[in-house]
Amino acid sequence: MKTSKLYVGNLNYQTDEEQLREAFSQHGTVSSINIIEGRGFAFVEMETVEAAEKAKEALDGSQLDDRSIRVDEARPKRGGDRGGDRGFSQRRDSRW
Repeated sequence: MKTSKLYVGNLNYQTDEEQLREAFSQHGTVSSINIIEGRGFAFVEMETVEAAEKAKEALDGSQLDDRSIRVDEARPKRGGDRGGDRGFSQRRDSRW
């Protein structure tokens, strides 16, 4: 199932919402951004699946704040609610 919500990993802890919005809005309208403080990742929701796919293609492996970021489709979390981002997670090796 395709989603318009993207996982953005390997973020510099100093990266803020404005920087993410600027990078992702070049590929479509950004609906929401949720930075997970102190964890080095965020979730960016694009208005359309097509915009999310364009952003993923363009930004995965690109440089943002001196870091090579990882962009992938966010996937629903398996198991119960453990305080994540409304049930979405990309990490397969989650330590939650």
